[in-house]
Amino acid sequence: MKDNVLKKQFQKRDVERLRNLVKGKHGDKTTAGIGYNGKTKEDHKEGDVWQENGKTWTIRDGIRENITKLDNFKKAAVPLFCPSCKHVMDKQLDPFYFKSFNHCLDCQTKVETKLKLEGKWQEHTNKLFNSEIDKQIEEYKSYFESVLSEGNQDYVSENGEVQKWVGGIDKERARVALEDITKYLNSLKK
Repeated sequence: MKDNVLKKQFQKRDVERLRNLVKGKHGDKTTAGIGYNGKTKEDHKEGDVWQENGKTWTIRDGIRENITKLDNFKKAAVPLFCPSCKHVMDKQLDPFYFKSFNHCLDCQTKVETKLKLEGKWQEHTNKLFNSEIDKQIEEYKSYFESVLSEGNQDYVSENGEVQKWVGGIDKERARVALEDITKYLNSLKK
């Protein structure tokens, strides 16, 4: 039978490691570490925006995020968990409620139930209804201003021909119509 002889040579660091283990010095180093640690990282606060490695970064809600072209999509996307109650968002109804109220259907139900119990439900619905009317008035005014600011001297047909038209919008009559519509929409408020 062959002799069982250890044919492997131990390196110095292996011997040092075994000595440290026997002596109970488990955390001691056996080799000297050298190297470059790099720049010290800057401390940034909530809302700071900075450039690093060709990318723009910010801190939102305590999390370091890259600023990209898709940031608006991030805002429109529905999260996996409701920010209020931390439960999983349902795929059917919760996206609609999240886009309107920034929480899930269950949280909105709790808010509405609380309003009804406190007797503030009618006031709440009137406030929502009035804010919708105010938005419609603002949109109509901005549309009105954009239409009146357009010139109506030249029009390009489907064939690419430039046509000169005579006439135009009676701006004074349009302003009177705008005032009438605004009065009517304001009369619908509760």
